[in-house]
Order: sequence, then structure tokens, then C-alpha cells
Amino acid sequence: MKCLVKYELLKILRKKSTLIIMAASLLITAVFFGLPVIQFQIYNQDGVLKGLGGIRYEREQYADISVPLTDEYVTETIREVQELFENPDNVGYDGNEQFLIDDAYWEEIAPREDLLNMIAANYAEPNVSVGYSSLTELDVSGGTDFYQAREEKIDKIFSDPSREISEEEKAYWQNMDSKVKEPFQYGYFEGWEVIISAFELLILAVLAICIVIAPVFSGEYQAGTDAVILSAKYGKTRLTRAKILAAFLFGILAFTLHAAVAFALPLAAFGTDGWNLPLQINGTTVPYPLTFLEGALINVGVIYLVLCAMIGLTLLLSARMKSPYLVLIVMVPVLFIPMFLAPNGTAGVYNLLIFLTPYQSLIPGFGKYLSYQFGPLVLDAFSMRALVYAVLTAVLIPFAGRGFKRHQVA
Repeated sequence: MKCLVKYELLKILRKKSTLIIMAASLLITAVFFGLPVIQFQIYNQDGVLKGLGGIRYEREQYADISVPLTDEYVTETIREVQELFENPDNVGYDGNEQFLIDDAYWEEIAPREDLLNMIAANYAEPNVSVGYSSLTELDVSGGTDFYQAREEKIDKIFSDPSREISEEEKAYWQNMDSKVKEPFQYGYFEGWEVIISAFELLILAVLAICIVIAPVFSGEYQAGTDAVILSAKYGKTRLTRAKILAAFLFGILAFTLHAAVAFALPLAAFGTDGWNLPLQINGTTVPYPLTFLEGALINVGVIYLVLCAMIGLTLLLSARMKSPYLVLIVMVPVLFIPMFLAPNGTAGVYNLLIFLTPYQSLIPGFGKYLSYQFGPLVLDAFSMRALVYAVLTAVLIPFAGRGFKRHQVA
């Protein structure tokens, strides 16, 4: 059996089309995940710093703000911003809002603006975007409870009628959120943010793999070798299984190579700093008690399951159709139409189904509070996606093998 799998795998790898498609796909992946490095820019009083020089400068700015976000630290930080705004010489106005200018901005705000914006967002209403200037509206004369404000914001998310969160779902999320450790450790996490925000780009790698394995069965029909294979002693048993195993082995190895490129480029440029920091520093209402590394790995695990299901579907179509091109006519819409079906919320059958499509399943959505309820059972988006695509894979593989075995030779 091992020899058959090896033979079928080499059969896939030795095709010139496989090398061309994989090379092009890897290049596209490298370009997409390398663009944030090439396009990176940050400003200081002397102008703009771009690329790796700008990244080094930004990382240096985080040396003084890699701290635990205790209530005392947050209170003192807010007071510092408010004191800066009290001096009229520091303040500019654009007709809509006030902001700090000159040295007050470049020396006191710019090095920690992301941190200040995150703190300000914690006190804002859900779905309302604010910046550091909104910190002037907070009363911190008696101190502030940063984490109590976070809980109040989460409660407002639950009470939003458009979300239609049931009591069981609310209890599920509250239980998960109770495991989030406080105070949050803040620090530099740019490399991980780039990766997490670009996971959906790996849909192109999934498509490339499906293109390569589309001829696994239908290519035999097209070449007329199906008669020889199906009439052979093990053609309908071992060889069929070998083809399926080889396709999955190729797909997993090829995707791992793409994932390695997707991770390596941002982390090589921005550094691995932040792997052990909580997701909450990129959005305080995130309920998952995970670090950036844990969140990335969980989502990659889901993507692998999506990949396996798409390989299974490709093999099923390949076993049923006489041409690899017909297989791709089906697979391309399955993978890409969901890109244009934007959900309009997190409730309702339409939205819940959209979030389970292959493209949407590649997007983590850590802060969406997306859940699926079946009676008393509640599953978060990651669990539901893993279940759906694992079941699809288990169902599609036998049907793919059966489809080839039952093929009527012309």
C-alpha cells in the first residue's frame, strides 16, 4: 500500500502543471504576506520611516510601554493625556475634534498612540470608533476600573437586540470570558496582528491545491486509463485508496509550505514578540482566553479541516466528472462566491451559514461572539467550523472512492 501511495504522490508531483501552479501560488502567498513589510511606514517629527527601518523604530517605541495594564497604570495614563489637553498651546482643532500638536503629540502621544486608542476604545460604546482624544471626557479623579468598564461594554454587546443572544449563549460566553486573565500584559505584537488579519488570503493556496488534485480521477477518464485501472486486481480497492491518500498527503504538505511562508515573512520582519500576549490587547472585548500564538494555531487548525473538506469535495467531483475543468467550474464558485456574500450581523440563519462557508471560515473573528446553539448545547465559531468540516471530510471521502469504483468505462 505504501508503494502505491508513493507512486500516486510522485505522479502528482512530477507533473509540470503541479510545479507551475505551486510555484505561482507560493509566490502570490509570499507577495501578499510580504506586502505589510514592504508597505510599512511610521511617522516621527523628522518625517516618515518605511520598511524594515520603520519597523525597528516602532519596536523601540514599545520598550517603555510593555507593561501590565493595571487600573493604577491606566488611571495615570489617562491623567497624563488630560493634563496635556489642559494646555491650549498643545491643542489643535480641525472643526470636528481636538487633538494634540507639536511636541505634546510627538513626544507624549505618538510612541504609545495604539495603547491610548485601545484604552479609549474600552470606555466607548460598542461599535463606536474613538481615539485618544476621547480620554479627556473620562472622570478619573477617584481612579478608574478598566476591567469593570470592559465587563460593562461586554454586557452592552449581549443586550444588543440585533445580536439575538440567548441566555444559554450568554452564559457560554460569560463562562469563557471568566477565564481571561487580568491584568492584561501589553506589548509589541505587530507580526501576529499581520498574520491574524490576513488568514483569508490562504484561500488561494486552497484553490491551487484543488486545481492540482482535480485530475486525480477525472484525469484517468480523460486519458482513457480508467479501463486498465478498474479492471486490475486492486484497481477498485488499494489503488483507489492510494489515490485518495496521495491527494490528501500532497494537499497537507503543500498547504503546510504555504502556511510556513505566511508565518515566516511577517515574523521575520516584525519579530515574534507578542506570541504570549493576550488577544485582548488588540480588542478588549475579545472573550477567548488565548494568546496570539494560541489563537493563530487554533485558526490554522480550522483551516486545515477546511482544506481537507475541499480536497474531499474535489476528489468526489473528480470521480464523478469526465474532465478536471468541469471539477474546477464547481470548485472556484464554492471557494470564491462567499467572498461577495458579506454577513450583515451575527444572528439569523443566513449570517450563521455565511460564517461557515470556506472563505469566511478562514477568518478568525475573535471578537464577534459568534455562536451556534442546538438546544442546550452552544458551540463557538471555531468549534462549529471544526465539526462541520470534519464531518464533511468524513462523508466526502467514501463517496469519492465509491464514485470512482462505480465508474462505467466507455
